[in-house]
Amino acid sequence: MPYIPNTDEDRKEMLKRIGVDSFEELLSEIPKELRMNGEYNLKKALSEYETGKELEAIASKNKTTNEYTSFLGAGVYDHFIPSVVNAIAGRSEFYTAYTPYQAEVSQGTLQAIFEFQSMICELFEMDVSNASMYDAATALAEAAHMAASINGRNEIVLFDTIHPHYQKTVNTYTQGIALNIRKLVSSQKGIVDPSELERVISDTTSCVLVQSPNYFGNLEELGEIEKIVHERDCLLILCVHPLSLGIMKPPGEYNADIAVAEGQSLGIPQCYGGPMLGLFTAKKEYIRRMPGRIIAETEDIDGKRGFVMTLQTREQHIRRDKATSNICTNEGLCALRAAVYLSLLGKAGIQEVSGLMYNKGHYLAQEINKLNGYSLAFPETQFFNEFVIKTEHPVRNVLSKAEEEGMFGGFNLEEMRDDWKGYILIAVTEKRTKKEMDRFISVLKAL
Repeated sequence: MPYIPNTDEDRKEMLKRIGVDSFEELLSEIPKELRMNGEYNLKKALSEYETGKELEAIASKNKTTNEYTSFLGAGVYDHFIPSVVNAIAGRSEFYTAYTPYQAEVSQGTLQAIFEFQSMICELFEMDVSNASMYDAATALAEAAHMAASINGRNEIVLFDTIHPHYQKTVNTYTQGIALNIRKLVSSQKGIVDPSELERVISDTTSCVLVQSPNYFGNLEELGEIEKIVHERDCLLILCVHPLSLGIMKPPGEYNADIAVAEGQSLGIPQCYGGPMLGLFTAKKEYIRRMPGRIIAETEDIDGKRGFVMTLQTREQHIRRDKATSNICTNEGLCALRAAVYLSLLGKAGIQEVSGLMYNKGHYLAQEINKLNGYSLAFPETQFFNEFVIKTEHPVRNVLSKAEEEGMFGGFNLEEMRDDWKGYILIAVTEKRTKKEMDRFISVLKAL
């Protein structure tokens, strides 16, 4: 029997206090033609078996990377996920639709988060990591807010080579908190010229936001950028690809103050774009300004090893005017998957995957560049595993032809900006074989 807390008398009293005679009066502003009249047009109820079959039929309309060879990237990638990741993450002790709200009641959950934080710190060569964020976009925006709270300055410099979705998230986060954004436009090389940064950075600049590999897959000139940023006592915030760190310098070596990343490539399926995993690290001196949770190792009264939630910047816990963030949770299950993935691969495995992505990406780029009607958009610029090609053919025709041949041929950059006409963003992961890449090259050549 449903529990309805309000009696008829309660409702009458509420309506009287509002100043209307009936509930219908509250709806008077809504045109009658827009209101629901009569019964809902619902189909006849189905059995469990029939419902399952109908859902399977709907799902089968999707084209997935299980059947198609994928060269799609732009922030979400088709990586191999060892079966052990699913086996451990699917255990009832861990499996949850969202996240552990009371992580402190479970030593197992706390230890899993602690191990995750430890591995992320080692991978990034940064002092501290939190228990994760929602995704790279929110992590980057939180980093900008955190930087402003550290030095009290009101301007951030944003490279336009950062993922467009990340940029929009930063714009949203900075509305209403008096943070101004100065955007640096990329050069013909697909990266931002450090001299442009030197020209715009000032004493009011709080931080500089850089992604490398950037949205185009290109490597920014981080060494030069770091010098310029820290000479002006600004904070350097880097957004990186975690799997690139197997063969490339980590943020810690570039003296980054805050470093973030999208962790989807660490054992998390693409899932049509979510859920993702935001990685967030910083220097130790900024630990009390970090958003989210931080788990630490301790000892109990008997000297036994244990884990506790050490820090949690949460608006419910402190005065709102002093809060640096209202993020009060973490992507617990996704962070667990990343921890299992990193544990399985280890240092040597991460280096191997990273090397495969780099070498295969460069092989495909070089071969496409040899074809008539195709060229590398940024031939002079170093990249990791993702690159942009420019084609003389209509991009939609190129991608449609690839799809007919069972391939996702890359991401159409024309959909992001009008001035990127003829540009395709192509990503290569460790899963792609030479046979698959050569077949893709044949499709492009046939056009």
